[in-house]
Amino acid sequence: MNTQHVFTQFQAYLLTEKRVAHNTFEAYRRDIGQFIDFLTRENGSLDDSTGSHIKLFLAYLHELKLSASTVVRKISALRVFFVYLAERFDVKNVAIAILFPKVEKKLPHYLSEQEIKALFQVVDTDASLHAVRNRAMLYLLYATGMRISELIKLSVSDIHYDTAFVAVQGKGGKQRHIPIPESVVQIVQEYTQHEHRVIQPKQTKNRTHYLFTIQYAHKVTHMSRQSFWTILKALWKKTGSKKTISPHKLRHSFATHMLKNGADLRSLQLLLGHENLSTVQIYTHVEISYLRKVYDKKHSRS
Repeated sequence: MNTQHVFTQFQAYLLTEKRVAHNTFEAYRRDIGQFIDFLTRENGSLDDSTGSHIKLFLAYLHELKLSASTVVRKISALRVFFVYLAERFDVKNVAIAILFPKVEKKLPHYLSEQEIKALFQVVDTDASLHAVRNRAMLYLLYATGMRISELIKLSVSDIHYDTAFVAVQGKGGKQRHIPIPESVVQIVQEYTQHEHRVIQPKQTKNRTHYLFTIQYAHKVTHMSRQSFWTILKALWKKTGSKKTISPHKLRHSFATHMLKNGADLRSLQLLLGHENLSTVQIYTHVEISYLRKVYDKKHSRS
């Protein structure tokens, strides 16, 4: 068995059949590459891999002092890889019995509704060159709870102004539709009718379909995650808060505030684009203090 050829085919399988997200693909590619390198050093091969090879590899990972979450991801990659080998090359699945280490669940960090209000007060008074674009991005990101990777890849046609919905391409190419408040629809529309139209290149072939754009070396393309993070941090600094901020913290804030204001978990799961309901259930532990206040106020025996 040609290991490099099999590895290349596995990567193609991840992209075309599993249709994993880009970040997942890159992580699995590194993880399996690391395992293959380790196997080579141990004079082993894929077609004669044993449980002992897996145990030695896990011991090697332990020596590297990796976090439990990183080890869990590498084990997940191994399991997917050996299922693929068993189905396509009749290789014994020696990864099926691997046990996952216990990972401590960390509560997501989020901003209070007052902190969100303070951020948008800064955004609304921003007078920078791309203030209209930045305002549209921030309002849309918080109003929908989408991932930053989903926001920057939005097309102009993904915004449905007539129904006030946005079509989002999520992980694995799965599309979902998220409602947008009318006020945010107007903000996005103002941006598309003015700034977005102005920055489009005159040549038709060079025009971009992306909604949120940035110019690199005389070429207009979609906003990058890093560029948006820089914009967000600069605006957040003006609020005077000493807390750190990130695009994902806005997503956590959206989820927490939705739950606090009466959204059910199933609806929140659909809005966030999570495959499993259990992923969303972590937010039920976030607003314990708020639930205590509601309980004390509403319960007849409290």
